[in-house]
Amino acid sequence: MEKRWKALPLPDEAACFKIQNELQVDQLTARLLVQRGIHSFEDARHFFRPSLADLHDPFLMMDMDKATGRLMKAIESVEKILVFGDYDVDGTTAVTVMYSALTRLGAHCLFYIPDRYTDGYGFSFSGVDYAREQQCSLIITLDCGVRDGEKIDYARRFNIDVIVCDHHQPEELPVAVAVLDPKRPDCNYPFKGLSGCGVGFKLLQGIMRLRQASEESLYDYLDLLTISIGADIVPLIDENRIFAYHGLKKLEEHKRPGIAAMLENAGFQKEKLSITDVVFVLAPRINAAGRILNGNQAVSLLLSETKEEAASLSPALEENNKTRKSLDKEITAEALLQLEKDEFYFDSFTSVVASPTWHKGVVGIVASRLVEAHYKPAIVLVDDGEKMSGSARSIAGIDLFAVLGECSELLLQFGGHTMAAGLSLKSSNFQKFRERFDQAVRKELKDIRPIQEITYDSEMQLDEITAQFYRRLNQFAPFGPENMKPVFLVRNLQNAKYTKPVGEGDAHIKLHVYQKDNGSKSIEGIGFDLGHWAKTIASGTPVDLLCSIEENVWNNRISIQLTVKDIRKSQ
Repeated sequence: MEKRWKALPLPDEAACFKIQNELQVDQLTARLLVQRGIHSFEDARHFFRPSLADLHDPFLMMDMDKATGRLMKAIESVEKILVFGDYDVDGTTAVTVMYSALTRLGAHCLFYIPDRYTDGYGFSFSGVDYAREQQCSLIITLDCGVRDGEKIDYARRFNIDVIVCDHHQPEELPVAVAVLDPKRPDCNYPFKGLSGCGVGFKLLQGIMRLRQASEESLYDYLDLLTISIGADIVPLIDENRIFAYHGLKKLEEHKRPGIAAMLENAGFQKEKLSITDVVFVLAPRINAAGRILNGNQAVSLLLSETKEEAASLSPALEENNKTRKSLDKEITAEALLQLEKDEFYFDSFTSVVASPTWHKGVVGIVASRLVEAHYKPAIVLVDDGEKMSGSARSIAGIDLFAVLGECSELLLQFGGHTMAAGLSLKSSNFQKFRERFDQAVRKELKDIRPIQEITYDSEMQLDEITAQFYRRLNQFAPFGPENMKPVFLVRNLQNAKYTKPVGEGDAHIKLHVYQKDNGSKSIEGIGFDLGHWAKTIASGTPVDLLCSIEENVWNNRISIQLTVKDIRKSQ
């Protein structure tokens, strides 16, 4: 698919010159810093050396006084507390942190992860029933609850109090003892981008301050908080940058048994983990528990205290992940075939597919694959004959939640974010719904087909890619939304020693290139899903690359390489 290359706006030259002199860095590094809002030595100090001392006061969050007061009463009275969290990575890490920390403080805790297939998404009636059976008088919801007023009302009928810890956009606030959510309109908390696990962590911070105790014991959980931040794709700025910076250090210095076992099963050998490793190695294995079987598996593994216990639990998650990958591949192929065969999709602005045989646990992943393939908002549904339910994924410029709202009369239920949502509808409404959904997206796009954009930070020359520059660039990490890994445009590159397709079906490209008319420096690179360019580059045709700069470790040899995002012929 054609992609548009778009440069970030050029930063102010005077600001770049100032930071270049203050920090004694090269011009390119100075530009990258100013693009990230770094304008002074003090800004740079906070950016490059994030400090836990700079975390915000938890009591700036609306209802924190109510939440900590009620939780303290429950701890001191040894009431039974149910820690309830969603079945995804954010929810399961949040439950692990809250359950473990409260147990350390002497609280009587139980935990509950809903079943994706019987309970559905969010806080559930069955969770309340479990709390009743266990005689719990307090429930803490994590990564859910702010849109679950009906279930919270159900808990109140049985005199069970609820503290909500959520980070989703609320519609109407539920009637709970406390609703901790930085996105609620009346909350003046200075950072709105916390993960669900992050909101739970702030509650624990509040408890420690109320007890006038050191918060240092909470830092043991920064590894799990970092996994939630990476997996939930929240902004990697402000508090999240502080959490992730120190959480990655913890993952390097001391891996809890469950994490060490997952990495061993995955064949991971690097000493240091990056956010990318968290997203592509740890998160899928934790997520697979809730997708294929039950999220309780993941919590039990993360709570493991010994290597032996973790070793007995981790193979099940690895097996779930293999099943997830197999289902993902199989269902994606079937979904793409549906799109290919149905004339409706030849000029549609959306992709909406359904089958009775698909596994509900992977439909969100498959929807993302369809977006990658066709750059259209995609919905993947499982049909049980009477009802269809599934997941939706969007593209830039389309607010899924708003568009689904325009189709609400044809839906039984829906919820989610701008870019991702869940929904259900009567099977008999499928044709009407896909047409209405397509019309709503088409209207939003004003009948103009969007072209996917790849944004790059700056143009650079090949000879600027040095070991020193890479070390400097690496200090910009951890990378993520609002602090993405820098992408560069490098022009006029030609085949040096080799360029060849690699991987299954020659899908990827391995290249070794030099820059025409700019010295003899050459560099290796890898481009995923760009194997079709191999013949063109190997023939000597000059090309431009959009790429990031990475470290490649192979047979104990470390080298700098390019990770290629896109390729075009040089003009």
